[in-house]
Amino acid sequence: MSKINGAQSLVNALEAAGVEVMFGIPGGAILPAYDPIFDSKIRHILVRHEQGAGHAATGYAQATGRVGVCIATSGPGATNLVTPLADAQMDSVPIVAITGQVPSLAIGTDAFQEADIRGVTMPVTKHNYLITDPKDIPRAIAEAFHIASTGRPGAVLVDIAKDALQKETTFDYPHTVSLAGYNPVIEPKIEAVRDAAALIAQSKKPVLYVGGGVIKAEAAAELMQLAQVTGIPVVTTLMARGAFPDSHQQHLGMPGMHGTVAAVTALQKADLLITLGARFDDRVTGKLSTFAPNAKIIHADIDPAEIGKNRHADVALIGDLKNTLRALVPATKVALAKSAPDLTPWLNEVYGWRKKFPLGYDKPADGSVSPQYVIERIGKISGPDTIFAAGVGQHQMWASQFIGYEKPRTWLNSGGLGTMGYAVPAAMGAKVGAPDATVWAIDGDGCFQMTNQELVTCALNNIPIKVAVINNESLGMVRQWQTLFYNQRYSNTDLHSKRIPDFKLLAEAMGCVGLRCETPGDVDKTIEAAMAINDRPVVVDFNVHRDAMVWPMVAAGTSNDEITVARSMAPVWDSQEL
Repeated sequence: MSKINGAQSLVNALEAAGVEVMFGIPGGAILPAYDPIFDSKIRHILVRHEQGAGHAATGYAQATGRVGVCIATSGPGATNLVTPLADAQMDSVPIVAITGQVPSLAIGTDAFQEADIRGVTMPVTKHNYLITDPKDIPRAIAEAFHIASTGRPGAVLVDIAKDALQKETTFDYPHTVSLAGYNPVIEPKIEAVRDAAALIAQSKKPVLYVGGGVIKAEAAAELMQLAQVTGIPVVTTLMARGAFPDSHQQHLGMPGMHGTVAAVTALQKADLLITLGARFDDRVTGKLSTFAPNAKIIHADIDPAEIGKNRHADVALIGDLKNTLRALVPATKVALAKSAPDLTPWLNEVYGWRKKFPLGYDKPADGSVSPQYVIERIGKISGPDTIFAAGVGQHQMWASQFIGYEKPRTWLNSGGLGTMGYAVPAAMGAKVGAPDATVWAIDGDGCFQMTNQELVTCALNNIPIKVAVINNESLGMVRQWQTLFYNQRYSNTDLHSKRIPDFKLLAEAMGCVGLRCETPGDVDKTIEAAMAINDRPVVVDFNVHRDAMVWPMVAAGTSNDEITVARSMAPVWDSQEL
């Protein structure tokens, strides 16, 4: 077997793992790997910041279902990946990060550009490696991709010492991976499936509480079957938007802090929650002790650590969600044939809430542009095949509320970590993974100023994303809280973004088309102008009303019973009703 160096072995291993694209920046410790990358069939996209590489890998993975890959050098290169690694791990996104490390004999000496990135990322990755022997590189890469993409997906880091990349070795890629102690349960126990079906057949007020795990498991079709067999109303969390069509009669919308009244209240009043790939996150449950007080819980998840973590499960279905639902549908048919409860009173009640409390917004009295209207029109004009990547804040919530999602993998956002600056690089990664799709980044003026340098990457690499900057001159969600809870004391939330920078000129300076919209009458034609440009990235600066707020709202730390739909902060329901 011929000898190659560790760097060539790394590139060979990435090719063997099926990698088609990776996002990164070279530097001293990882430089040996960049020589064979020059000749590789893998497309390498040179980003402008390592954080952009990480979020691009995440966006690629979320849009395609494949493992996203990013690569960086040691020290600051590696530490700049910490945020996207934590972000991907929190949202169960499969990414593999490759980092260079100082030579093995220098490790622990505080050498130039040294950082213990394995130690730093241990809490925010599913697993990580430090490789000092070149013969271990193929095995580590094979295992990294296996770990990232199986079981509950997540982030894996492979840190490789520079001398391991330089030394000679032989290439032997393991085509099967078996890891002691790592055996994700794929098939649920049939007894648990029957118990779950029996609970469903007994329930008079059930809700399908759907989380992002349904999308990860490619189980949207199976979810639809269960919904159709049972007639049970469905709520989809922020991470599950698109797992069940918004247009479907049984869909109540999104639950949580800024969820619909119907979705939030249905969970509160339910007698059974059929929880699929969701984790009882605090943004959904509100004050946990008051969440769904009368509900029994069926909890289906591939990660056994989630079962009982926040809420006791009466029935635990541990396994791949696609397989779980495939087993649950026929079992539920059998159970319902024996005893089918009449759900009509419950359905009349929940659909009555949906009709009484639809999502909506007020037009600004001063004639300025409503941010909700902008986002709603982008969704309507772009259509259901468009992929949307959102930053974090008010625009994220409006994008989750006022765009209709009909298909999985058309809504990308930073749900668990809440990472500002996510949208532009994630949209870039999504467009690389789905080049024929229209990809919009819905960003705020605060988020946009964190990672907009990746527009240069898009312009130079023919990645024609579209960016809507919802420009309210503020850190909008923080300002909303200051309005509601801090007596309108706007401490350090004014960004002056309608003056500096000029986003239209900034976009043009980065090789993009820059557009601006300042009046409601120009919204549609501006969006249509952006849609007509497909040879370059487009940035639209939407100057919107400053004091628009996200409603409904459940204030942090309060009960979901206290959901409010207006600035008065008066609860929707009299406490006696619940």
